[in-house]
Amino acid sequence: MKKRGKAGQQSSGKPRERVRVLITGGRIQRRIQALAQEIRKDFPGEPLHLVSVLKGGVFFLTDLARNIPGEVSFDFIAVSSYGQKTHSSGQVRLTRDLDSSIEGKTVIVVEDILDTGMTLQYLLRLFQQRKPKHLRVAVLLDKPDRRITAVHADYLGFSIPNEFVVGYGLDYAERYRNLPYVGVLLLGPGLKKKPAED
Repeated sequence: MKKRGKAGQQSSGKPRERVRVLITGGRIQRRIQALAQEIRKDFPGEPLHLVSVLKGGVFFLTDLARNIPGEVSFDFIAVSSYGQKTHSSGQVRLTRDLDSSIEGKTVIVVEDILDTGMTLQYLLRLFQQRKPKHLRVAVLLDKPDRRITAVHADYLGFSIPNEFVVGYGLDYAERYRNLPYVGVLLLGPGLKKKPAED
């Protein structure tokens, strides 16, 4: 039987691993409602096509889509950075393409987290070549201290410190995605923060 941690923490059965709440589920939902209103205000009456980057952006996309009034469609794309085991080489490759054309559409790229900006830079270049009517970016979490490219979000949820975060779609070894909040992952001994890295 798995032990449960204190409030705001989750034990995965591993003795020295906990999550400290950084942004509560309530704060996330309130911010998403505000972002949805802002997006619809910028594009009143227009059909919107949301594109989520798998897997982490799915939670953000579904909650954002539910809060945007009017016509909304969505699609998914997946990319991977490759290089050494713990650090990205900066090279990005497409592993799953969109199911339909975005030409002439108002496209909102929906990302869970923006850190170095390499993935987003790649996607924006790719999508611009496909001639959307408008191309905007919505990001739930931004780590400005990690940025190495000149990309930015048009719609931003929260700026966060350079810490390794999990929950609300973000994972550590495919775990913790289902947490309703965003938290900092603490690893033992002494429950030190996991270093932020790609």
